[in-house]
Amino acid sequence: MENTTSRSVRTSPGGGAVRRMAGVAALAALLSIPARPGHAQPAGQKPDWPQRPVRLVVPFAPGGGTDIVARLLAPSLGDTLGQSVIVDNRSGAAGNIAMEIVARAQPDGHTVLVSNVSTASINPILYAGTLKFDPLKELAGVTLLAAIPNLLVSGAGFPPANFKELLAYARARPGQLNYSTPLGGYSHLDMLDLSSRTGIKMVNVPSKGAGSSAASIISGEIHFSLANAASTTPQVKAGRMKAYATTAPKRLSDLPEVPTFGELGLAGVGSDNWNGLFLPARTPRAIVNRLHQATVDVLQRPAIVESYAKVAVPVAVSRTPEDFDAFVRSEVARWTRIIKENQIRLD
Repeated sequence: MENTTSRSVRTSPGGGAVRRMAGVAALAALLSIPARPGHAQPAGQKPDWPQRPVRLVVPFAPGGGTDIVARLLAPSLGDTLGQSVIVDNRSGAAGNIAMEIVARAQPDGHTVLVSNVSTASINPILYAGTLKFDPLKELAGVTLLAAIPNLLVSGAGFPPANFKELLAYARARPGQLNYSTPLGGYSHLDMLDLSSRTGIKMVNVPSKGAGSSAASIISGEIHFSLANAASTTPQVKAGRMKAYATTAPKRLSDLPEVPTFGELGLAGVGSDNWNGLFLPARTPRAIVNRLHQATVDVLQRPAIVESYAKVAVPVAVSRTPEDFDAFVRSEVARWTRIIKENQIRLD
């Protein structure tokens, strides 16, 4: 079905996949979202929420795309809400620890999850038999924040100079090359899809997060991998990494020399690392709506859009919390199909 979650996120004709757009275009889309009345407080009246600092719980270690999204948002969101917004990294268990922290938190709007495509739409499928909570029932969506494209990257010392050479190099060494992705995450599933589409045989070395994976790629311990553009573009521009392809629909303005997978004959390979806000499901709707509006207000500001664009993070927001919930459900359906087709299990 058609996805109407965000004016800055498009779906593919074949199944609801998030597709990318440039930061400048995202600004134009954001500015077209009308402000909704009814959130202003009468003069002199203290708002009911928030009454203390708001905690943004990030399911991953510092340095990755989700962490970057949260840290760019926090100061301005705090100014808008009139309380400090503090980023709290709670990595582990593929992001499930952070999700459970928020699902079990008091539903008063002071504990917020900054989730991503893997934790929000893949983990509920892969870990359905082991989770002690149901993310789809115990977390309520607020809004999308960003949709980050990915890059296929290696360390600067990896021999292949371009994607064609990379394929030839890998095909000549079946099973000898490795990549690094979180087990069961979107990048892991995308690398399996790349392997299936190209016939190359690779070994996954599960990573603890984007920061540790990037360090392993730069050192040469990991040969190549898909990683989000937000954390890898600076490394590519500095000459510490090579970039062979991007999952974006068109070349990135910061890396115009890097072709898209579509240009390389592999259209549909790769996904966005989309990020969004979630609250405990029993949070009063007035708080959900106020957090949505405050976040959208922040992300409409040209200076904020520019700050995200500088780190290759295209902003994306949802028109309403209900639209975001519908988007998450469509993503769960998409990944359910991919997981079944590839017979993926986590034992």
